[in-house]
Amino acid sequence: MKRLKVNRDIDCMNCLACTLACAETYFKTNDTELAALSIIPKKKANDKTRPLVCVQCGECAEACPNNAIIQNKQGVYMVNKKLCNGCGECVEACPFHLMRKPEGSPTAFKCIVCGKCAAACPMEIIEVSNG
Repeated sequence: MKRLKVNRDIDCMNCLACTLACAETYFKTNDTELAALSIIPKKKANDKTRPLVCVQCGECAEACPNNAIIQNKQGVYMVNKKLCNGCGECVEACPFHLMRKPEGSPTAFKCIVCGKCAAACPMEIIEVSNG
């Protein structure tokens, strides 16, 4: 199964390069709120700041009334923009708050494991995994 993997042993420096790469790739903007991943800050002194990425759990697909989110052969859930009616049910269902439906967009968006975030991370915290 293709997915993003986060090295939890490294403390992210919160440079936002990963979120910027995602937003620029898919929305041609530097608005990191549109990225399909986010940065989780430390909650306690011994915690680490780390990226939060889609784990391909399928909750979004289960919530979609139009069956517009399907799992491909690599195990990645993809939004079929032709079937998506923009209702936002998938956004509400995502337990990690990583499904996005940008203002003015007719459809939802999620991580498709393209690897742009991993390539942009100067600390190599994120990697694309096939397992």
